[in-house]
Amino acid sequence: MPSFDVVSELDKHQVTNAVDQANRLVGNRFDFKGVDARFELTTNNDVMLHAEAEFQVKQLLEILQAELIRKGIDAACMEEGKVEEANKTARMPVKLREGIETELAKKIVKMIKDSKIKVQAQIQGEQVRVTGKKRDDLQQVMALLRGAELDMPLQYINFRD
Repeated sequence: MPSFDVVSELDKHQVTNAVDQANRLVGNRFDFKGVDARFELTTNNDVMLHAEAEFQVKQLLEILQAELIRKGIDAACMEEGKVEEANKTARMPVKLREGIETELAKKIVKMIKDSKIKVQAQIQGEQVRVTGKKRDDLQQVMALLRGAELDMPLQYINFRD
């Protein structure tokens, strides 16, 4: 029986490349000359933006978004934290989300069932498995999910015929 999985994953290598490229870009920009502005990648998919003022942190956020998009990572997976100012520094954590949360998975399953396409959808951890008798039905589900307004970027993997 044909099936595929709906997931939301990040390419960690491309994230590292994007952060490194953004750091090089900040080092070359005229408006950041002499300013301690940098990106710091932590172990759990977080990026910490460091600068001297809040408006510079906002500029760093735009640079990071542009680099992530350039590397093929959807900016919708970014979850911005609050800007924390202390002494003469400002910093902002940016969480890069991956995996489909339970609420979103339930919403996806409900959308698929409401569409009346003859497929079954089930939640398996941080992914949703969709199975059906026809390949065309599965492709209709993919088109439905692409057109939906979801707050996470989705990928479709393990398409089996």
